[in-house]
Parts: sequence; C-alpha cells; structure tokens
Amino acid sequence: MRISTSTIYSDNISTMNTLQAQIAQTQQQISTGRRILNPADDPSAAARAVEIGQSEAMNTQYADNRTSAINTLSLSEGILQNVTSLLQDARLVALDAGNGLLTDSSRKSMAQDLQGRLNELLGLANSTDGKGSYLFSGAQGKVKPFVDTVAGVTYQGDDMQRKVQASAARQISSTDAGSDIFMRIRNGNGVFHAERDAANTGNAIITQGSLVDSSLYNGESYRVVFTSATTYDINDVTAGLPGTNVTSGTYADGQAITVNGIQFEIKGTPANGDIFDITPSANQSLFTTLDNLIATLNGSIPSTNAMNSAAYRQGLNEALASLDQGLNSVLGVRATMGSRLNELDALQITGDELGLQFKQTLSKLQDTDYNKAISELTMQNLMLQASQQSFAKVSQMSLFNYI
Repeated sequence: MRISTSTIYSDNISTMNTLQAQIAQTQQQISTGRRILNPADDPSAAARAVEIGQSEAMNTQYADNRTSAINTLSLSEGILQNVTSLLQDARLVALDAGNGLLTDSSRKSMAQDLQGRLNELLGLANSTDGKGSYLFSGAQGKVKPFVDTVAGVTYQGDDMQRKVQASAARQISSTDAGSDIFMRIRNGNGVFHAERDAANTGNAIITQGSLVDSSLYNGESYRVVFTSATTYDINDVTAGLPGTNVTSGTYADGQAITVNGIQFEIKGTPANGDIFDITPSANQSLFTTLDNLIATLNGSIPSTNAMNSAAYRQGLNEALASLDQGLNSVLGVRATMGSRLNELDALQITGDELGLQFKQTLSKLQDTDYNKAISELTMQNLMLQASQQSFAKVSQMSLFNYI
C-alpha cells in the first residue's frame, strides 16, 4: 500500500499538535496546581469535587456563624458581669443603709449614688454589639429595648432570641431577651412576697420568709391581722377580703410563723390592728427595685434614728430580697451563656477538623501530583522532539536524493 505525501504530513502534524496540547495541559496543571482543569479531564472526580466544595463552603459559613455568635455572647456576658457588680454594690448600699447611726444627709447621699447606678444600669441594658444592633432587644435588633418614661422604665423589644445555624444540625441562641434579664424578676423570695401595711401604727416588720413545703403552698394569699399586741389571726384572702381564718397564734418577736408550707417572721412590736400581707411573687424589674430603694433612702423618717422607722426597715428588707432575686436571675442567664459558649467552642473544634478533612479530600481529587506531572511533561517533551526530528527526516526523503 502506498502512502501519499499529504497523508504523511497530516498524520505527523496531527501527532505533534496532540503532543503540544498534552504538554500545554500538563504545564497548566503544574502552574495552577490543579489536576482537573475542566470536568472532562475526570468527570467522576470533578463531580465529587463539586460536592465536597459545597460541603466545605457550608462548613465555612457555619464557622463564620459560630464566630459571630461567640463574639456576641462574649460581649453580652461581659455586660452582664458589669450588671452583676452593679447589683452587688447596690446590695452593699442597702446593707449599709441599715446602720441606725446614719444621718439624713448620708442616706440622701446614698440615694444619689444609687441614682447614678440606676442610670448606668439603663445604659448597660441598652448596649449594642458595635454594629448598631441592641443586644437585649430580643429579635428586634434595631429597636432600643429600654426607655425611661414617667411611669418608669419600659421594655420595647420582644421575647425572642436571635439564633444562628452553628452546624448542620444545631441552632444556638446568640442573644437573650432583655425582658427575661431585667424585667421579669420575681419579687419577695421568688415564691411569695410579704409586706407591711402602710397604715400600721406598730414598729414591727415582716421578713420575706421561705417555702418549706411546696406540696402545701399553691399560690394562696394570706393576711396576718393582729387582734392585740400579742395575738394574731391568719386569714386566707385568695378569694378576696375579709377571707377565711386559717389559724391564730400568740406573737413572739422574731419567732417563725408557719402556715400551709410557708414560713416567715415578724420582728418588732406590732400594735392592735396592724396588718401584714403575703401574696404570690410577681414580676418586678431591676429598675423598679433600685427605684424603690432610692425612694426608701430619700423617704421622710420621723426620727433622727432610721432604725426607729418600721417603713424604712421594711423597705430595706424588701429591697435586699429583690436584689438577691435579681442577682440570681442575672447569674442564671450568665450560666446559660457560658454553656452556649462552651458548646460553640466545641463545635468550632469539630468544624475545624471537618474543614481539614474536606481540604484533604479535595486535594486528593483535584490537586496536581507534581512528581507525576513533571515526569509526564519530560516524557511528552521527548516524544514531541522525537516526532519533530522523525518528521524532518521523513519530509526530506525523495528519489532525487538518490539519483
């Protein structure tokens, strides 16, 4: 069979073009570090690389979400640490205010100091994350949560928590509603609240007491009425006044009184007709607690000795109980923040490990094996040179060269 000159030329040119294309591809693989330059190079590996790349992108987004949540929670926890210190300082003021040797000017100075603390508390409650979003407004990040009005501080946010997708299967709250932190603090001892009637003429006060048997107390309201300076009746007034008698007793200063699962003390000298009421605990804001303490310190005491005023001592007693409830509430929220931060840290470690696995898998699928690629490039260059040299020899063959 005879092979025409044109066929020889076209076959050799095709071979060299193919080799040059292979060399160009290998060079590009070496320069880019990518083995798969287009899906046709390895369809199966290319499809798998796309899938892994999408998973890696999602993992990266989760990591960004976690970082944002950690920053927000850390900032919020730091602010609540300041709130804790502020309430502890206010509690010390309330304790110091019980000193019977304080003068009116000393008490008013304390009240002025607490007014500054109240303003500071409002500022802390309205803290932002540095990007203009309020930390304690629930899901309403752009709404200022707390506003000081004539009627007192009101909450403008909602009760929602802002959540972030921390992993494929886990959402974590990055914020807490200010209503739960600053507004919904149970007064009294958290179960019931005891108070002295403002019309009492004796100098006795009532403690906030405690729950001793939860199976016996179901949120009833009671009224202690002194029928003399040494005897009293306790009436159940849950359904309204005058109520029904539950028990009667003989009064002893500071002796514990127990009724239907709750216990409290009345201290001092009561007068005939004096009244003390016990009602289920209700929500009271931290702002109201400080306001009440300020009002107590600024109140008019009909004696140079503050300890002679039962209303004053009762006010301090209730303020201390409410501050304790507020501290417990804030510390509880801080504990949940700490738990969430710990979980986010653990998810970060897991996410980093997963991201490394994705990178390693992608590298195996699409990265260039430089040793192999350089060997192939060397071989391809040798093949191209051999092809070029053989073509040059063949193209010069002619009978005229042998005549």
